[in-house]
Amino acid sequence: MIPRTLFSSDHEAFRDTVRRFLENEAVPHHEQWEEEGQVPRELWRKAGEQGFLCPMVSEAYGGIGADFLYSVVVSEEVSRAGLTGIGWGLHTEIVAPYIEHYGSEALKQKYLPKMVTGELIGAIAMSEPGAGSDLQGVKTNAVKQGDHYILNGSKTFITNGQNADIVIVVAKTDPEKGAKGISLLLVDAGTPGFEKGKNLKKVGMKAQDTSELFFQDVKVPAENLIGEEGMGFIYLMQELPQERLGIAINGLAMAESAFEHTLNYVKERTAFGRRVADFQNTQFKLAEMHTRLEVARAYVDRCLELHLKKELDVPTAAGAKYYVSDLQCEIVDECVQLHGGYGYMWEYPVARMFADSRVQRIYGGTNEIMKTIISRALLAG
Repeated sequence: MIPRTLFSSDHEAFRDTVRRFLENEAVPHHEQWEEEGQVPRELWRKAGEQGFLCPMVSEAYGGIGADFLYSVVVSEEVSRAGLTGIGWGLHTEIVAPYIEHYGSEALKQKYLPKMVTGELIGAIAMSEPGAGSDLQGVKTNAVKQGDHYILNGSKTFITNGQNADIVIVVAKTDPEKGAKGISLLLVDAGTPGFEKGKNLKKVGMKAQDTSELFFQDVKVPAENLIGEEGMGFIYLMQELPQERLGIAINGLAMAESAFEHTLNYVKERTAFGRRVADFQNTQFKLAEMHTRLEVARAYVDRCLELHLKKELDVPTAAGAKYYVSDLQCEIVDECVQLHGGYGYMWEYPVARMFADSRVQRIYGGTNEIMKTIISRALLAG
């Protein structure tokens, strides 16, 4: 592989720590978590003790004020190990930044320190049964009454939904204004009228708790408004590039891992008296996958460089999300084929990666939406 130049020796030392932690604390238990449908909260607290959660949060709120690459290291190692049940990325790279970037000082002081330690688990509720990727089409509404908002509506496909202690809810505070009427409200689990539905059974990512959430006349304190009323859609658009880059980071790490598993497998597996690696078709497939992964790695690392300089724009992040998630599915599918029948057995990592990969092309905005974003930017120019 072409050497990566983004990470310092400190980042790589941190990577070793993360990898050892996952090998000891997560890998041996992930199959059980898949059966249970969620990861135990104890793992979150252990991760918090190691500094794996929200490392970018400033020291004033309990974090270490690290650069984004420390979070990237955690995400890459989780994905590389196929630990798709662990929802740290959303907690760290999506929920915490909304609070730190747009929340009041009181909200930051109240929630961020416990998110860093893993005492509080965060989720964000965007998708609805009838809206999907159309954020402007959300029906959940919040009406201000005195010092509270009265929140009504439902959400679905919510990552960390069962474990979540706090949820950022995307709601319409002024339905007549369209996108300009969207606001973000921070809702505590246990608030009367806030109910968690069933833990959804998915094709893949079986260890991750993904839920329906219901809000019926939920009284949310006005101080739990994140930022300004009516600015929610703008906040979402400002933070979505990081979310979509995160999907690309995870997808590429998993695809690279699937390739490594396959490379080792074909060197050892025999067919017709020869190693599978000795067949020309296998050699060509390996060469093709390796090259495509190298190209994607160059693109994603360049996006990371831009993001570190706060120069990553929406269309470029959309390109990373759609290109890598498409590639991830294609690479993993090819890896299953090279494994033969064993590639379809759940005990093999590529089988689980095959099931886990497909959703990458859907969440964070479907790949069709990503292409629309890119084409609009091209035509506007």
